[in-house]
Amino acid sequence: MLIERVGLIKVGGKDATVIGEDIKVGQAAPDFTAHATNWSLVRGLADTEGKVRIIAALPSLDTEVCDRETRRFNEEAALLSKDIVIEVISTDLPYAQKRWCGAAGIEQVTTLSDHQNAEFGEKYGVLIKERRILRRAVFVVGRDGKVVYSAYMPALGDEPDYVEVLEAAKKALG
Repeated sequence: MLIERVGLIKVGGKDATVIGEDIKVGQAAPDFTAHATNWSLVRGLADTEGKVRIIAALPSLDTEVCDRETRRFNEEAALLSKDIVIEVISTDLPYAQKRWCGAAGIEQVTTLSDHQNAEFGEKYGVLIKERRILRRAVFVVGRDGKVVYSAYMPALGDEPDYVEVLEAAKKALG
C-alpha cells in the first residue's frame, strides 16, 4: 500500500499530496520502468547496470526551470565519464519529450516518460497526486545500485545543487 503525504510541497499555492516514500542515501535504489521517446519500455536501473546514474525527476520539460535543468545536465553530461549516465524523467508524453529534445538539441541525457504507470513517481516519492506530475528531485545511484545522493527540492521552481550532484556522481565512480 502506497502512502500519501500532505504538506511537503505546494502546487498552485495549496498543499499537494505526494505519493510514496522518500528515497534515502544508503538504501538500494528501486528499479523502475518508464518509456523512452519512441515508447519503448526502459528499465531505468537494469538497463544501465554497472554505471553511475544521475536521475533527475521534474514536473515538465515545457516549463522554464525544467528546461534550464535539463539543458544544464545535458551540457554537464558531455564533460562526464562515459560511466555516468543521466536520466531525466517526467510525466510528459514520450512524443512531447522527443519534440522538446529535438528543438533543444538534447543528445547527452536520456529523457524518460513516467506518464503511463507513474511507477517511478510512486517508488521514489515524487508523484504529485492532484496534477499527476513529478516533484523535482535528484538521485545519484552508484554502480552497486545503492543511493549515494538524494535531494528533494522544497518547491517546484527550485533547481538542484548541480555541483553537489555532479561531485556525488564522480565520487561514486570510485
